[in-house]
Amino acid sequence: MKLFTNEVKIALVAIVAIVVLFFGLQYLKGLTMFSTDDHYFARFNDVSGLSASSPVYANGYRVGVVEGIQYDYADPDNIVAVMSINPKLQLPKGTKAEISSDLLGNVKLELKFGPNPIDVLAMGDTILGSVNKGMMGKAGDMIPQVQTLLFRLDSILSGVNMLISDPALAHALHNVDDITVHLNATSSQLQLLTTSLNKQMPQIIEKTNGVLTNTEVLTKQLSDIDVASTMQKVDATLAHVEQMTNSLNSKEGSLGLLMHDPGLYNNLNATMHDADQLLIDLKAHPKRYVHFSVFGKKDK
Repeated sequence: MKLFTNEVKIALVAIVAIVVLFFGLQYLKGLTMFSTDDHYFARFNDVSGLSASSPVYANGYRVGVVEGIQYDYADPDNIVAVMSINPKLQLPKGTKAEISSDLLGNVKLELKFGPNPIDVLAMGDTILGSVNKGMMGKAGDMIPQVQTLLFRLDSILSGVNMLISDPALAHALHNVDDITVHLNATSSQLQLLTTSLNKQMPQIIEKTNGVLTNTEVLTKQLSDIDVASTMQKVDATLAHVEQMTNSLNSKEGSLGLLMHDPGLYNNLNATMHDADQLLIDLKAHPKRYVHFSVFGKKDK
């Protein structure tokens, strides 16, 4: 009886093919069955698509791979990722693991080193993990705000359309055109006025200087006037006027008697009346008062 029959040979070939296929798949995933890598653990409350065979990077360089994900069904917020890290890499304390993804949806684990490179973690230690949502995640968080903004924008556009369709706006724009034309005309007139003023400014300044000079001379003349002496003369004049007024008001003197004695006034009035009658009679009968003849004969 043969030991290696055809059936045995086929079975051995199948087993070898299966083993090679398994190790090939592990190699393609980045996993090795007999590796000497150090193992660390990262604790997450959301792995965001992270899975076994996801690459682990440090400063953009691949330093390991995620060997598996341990999900705690009793505590869903406690998810542990097992990382296989190159033993040449020492992780400082305070190092964190951050899940990120690119635009194509490829998920990776990025190590963010702690501040002290001397104090390092021991193999098998657990570090904190977080999720970097990236551009797409941030864009997703902005969707509610964008929706609110679109609603407001739609309301604004509706208001703008109503405003544009209002005939009053066209009338107002027409008025604005008219105002602009008037402003241009006013501006031209102001420019002409400014040019004229610039031309006349030297003469205006010269006249102003002359007025200022005359004012200065007048001020000097006013300052030279002896105000005290002038006031004394005025006081003396007022005193004489007062004395004359007192004389007129008193009954002494001709003017005083004339103003206060009614008899004298009446006599003067009668005298003036008689004189007036005499002049009238003289004009009517001059021969009664003047006797003149060539032959010396008197007129009876």
